[in-house]
Amino acid sequence: MAISRLTRLVVHSKHIAKHERIIPRRTATTTPTGAILPEPEKTPFGLLGLVCAVVPGLLIGAAISKNIANFLEENELFVPSDDDDDDD
Repeated sequence: MAISRLTRLVVHSKHIAKHERIIPRRTATTTPTGAILPEPEKTPFGLLGLVCAVVPGLLIGAAISKNIANFLEENELFVPSDDDDDDD
């Protein structure tokens, strides 16, 4: 009984989808009348912008990982063993 209802719903939904065609429309690039908007103004940051974005991220990430490593070692959750130093 439930299977027949489910199949009817699936078939019915396919018929609805065939009759109602939705046309995708991006209103971010056009006006309501259909005219194309001008290209947005570009703000070039260049190499200086890249450095200003990457360097603070690296410094903050390094500080956080250093603090977490110190916390783990202080609480003896992770203590490197002496066997790991095989460089001798």
